[in-house]
Amino acid sequence: MIDLGCAALTAPEPWLTRAVQGALDELPPYAHTHGDYPAGLPALRQALADRYTARGIPTMPEQIMVTTGAMGAVAAICRLMAGRGERVAVESPSYANVLQLMREAGARLVPVAMADRLAGWDLPAWRQVLRDAAPRMAYVIADFHNPTGALAPEEQRRELVEAARAAGTLLVADETMSELALDPDVELPRPVCAFDPAGNAVITVGSASKSFWAGLRIGWVRAAPEVIRGLVAARAYADLGTPVLDQLAVTWLLNTGGWDASIAIRRDQTRENRDALVAAVRRHLPDWEFTVPRGGLTLWARTGGLSGSRIAEAGERLGVRVPSGPRFGVDGAFEGYVRLPFTVGGAVAEQAATRLAEAARMVASGATAAVETPRTYVA
Repeated sequence: MIDLGCAALTAPEPWLTRAVQGALDELPPYAHTHGDYPAGLPALRQALADRYTARGIPTMPEQIMVTTGAMGAVAAICRLMAGRGERVAVESPSYANVLQLMREAGARLVPVAMADRLAGWDLPAWRQVLRDAAPRMAYVIADFHNPTGALAPEEQRRELVEAARAAGTLLVADETMSELALDPDVELPRPVCAFDPAGNAVITVGSASKSFWAGLRIGWVRAAPEVIRGLVAARAYADLGTPVLDQLAVTWLLNTGGWDASIAIRRDQTRENRDALVAAVRRHLPDWEFTVPRGGLTLWARTGGLSGSRIAEAGERLGVRVPSGPRFGVDGAFEGYVRLPFTVGGAVAEQAATRLAEAARMVASGATAAVETPRTYVA
């Protein structure tokens, strides 16, 4: 089975091994403590704060909470900030797992369509939703959006922060893809939180899972100190803390230069995979439409008028797993899409495209039954 359901890559060696060894070397002093750090290890909070400061956003360790992955961060924010029945504005499409998390938390999702061709956000649509729906919270992915790969320009970021502040809406900016610029000439805009450095209107979520390795379940939140204190208190009822060894590994990477070195490896690998997958899809599925993103991990493809759900179901039979478009929408939107992550390259990318083309032919000929795509995990 070629699994294109998970937008995550293998670990960038030798850096994972080095980071774990470095963590083991640092572990003995922590073994003589209780090991319970609800806000995160002080050393990691400091390292993350320093990284934001180096990006031009002065940050104190008190503005950082370490979480169990980005999903742990978003879950904690939802518990504290958006109670059952609250409206939450989301991009349409958006990250499938966060949408489902919010649904199960009882949020009322308000979709806002993305602009066309990787142009970022539709600001007039956002202003209207913020004004008319008055959502308690909004969740956005400004950097190499999942699933579309869009990169929101800097002026859009400024304007969205201003509009959210005026509406009294808390803006949650997910930066899990922010370090995955794949083309060398990409100029990254300033982070969303640069337009709210105190962290009162913008809460930023980051993670090691996409940039480094999904098996290293370390995420974080950057916000105002009082927000962080509230999040730390709220997590006690669901998640008492994050594994110390994993935190030490990320701390080692950040403090030794291993993080940047491993990110360089990750970018090269992902760029090669992207180019191989794009070329294979263009060869075998010329009717599919997409714009090649300049970063991130995913390709958002329109399936030539065919049902993405049926292609996903047929692909499963043929040995290639892809998530269909409705997983990333609200109320059944995006039936004519699938998401293809850059997790395979070379001959495997060619084989994946061949199997998807066969799945598309089966759907076009009516050889598949209309069945619901299994709701498996999508990363």
